[in-house]
Amino acid sequence: MNFLINQYSFVIISIFFIFVVGYFLLRNRPGTKNYIAFGLVVVGIFLTWMILRPRQMNAEKVKETIGAGKPVLLEFQSPY
Repeated sequence: MNFLINQYSFVIISIFFIFVVGYFLLRNRPGTKNYIAFGLVVVGIFLTWMILRPRQMNAEKVKETIGAGKPVLLEFQSPY
C-alpha cells in the first residue's frame, strides 16, 4: 500500500480533487458554465501531470549531453 501512495500520490490526489470539484459543480442542475469549469479543471490537472511527470532518457542522449562542453548535473534515481 505504501508503494501505491508513494509512487502515485499525484494521481490519487488528482482523482480525489476531480470528484470533489465535480460534486460541487455538478450537483444542482449544472449549466454550461459548470460543465466548462469542470472540463477546465480536468484539463488543467492533466496538463500539470504531463509537465511534472518524470521522463526517462536513453544512454546515448545522456552521453551527447555530457560531451557537449557545458556543465551537466546528472541525477540517478532508483525505481525502488
